[in-house]
Amino acid sequence: MIAFDEAPVGTELPVRTFRVTRTDLVRYAGASGDFNLIHWNERTATAVGLPDVIAHGMYTMGLAGRAVTDWLGDPGALVDFGVRFSRPVVVPDTDDGTEVQVGGVVKRALDDRQVVIELTVTSDGVKVLGQARATVRLS
Repeated sequence: MIAFDEAPVGTELPVRTFRVTRTDLVRYAGASGDFNLIHWNERTATAVGLPDVIAHGMYTMGLAGRAVTDWLGDPGALVDFGVRFSRPVVVPDTDDGTEVQVGGVVKRALDDRQVVIELTVTSDGVKVLGQARATVRLS
């Protein structure tokens, strides 16, 4: 667990890179119950104007949350978390899939040993989550 005095304003979270493949999307669909065809069927995705199959927004959000909780060392320290879905994560039908990078910086200290972290979440150099913020309680 990160101590309050170890994460002053300006502290950067290490950038995490997550690989996302079509297999991951199928597994997430099974776990979430979201079987929308745009998340696994290229023909359907392109028919509705997407460049290819795209990752579930909540899956992408979950990766960002995981980067924060892994840094904290305690998932229970996450107090508040929100994002805006700004661009889709395109997942090609290859063994490598694509990558999602998550970084962040402590922007503000609050009462009760809490800090606000602003996250940067990108895929292929494009920001895919906007207004991504997490409030966490430090030890």
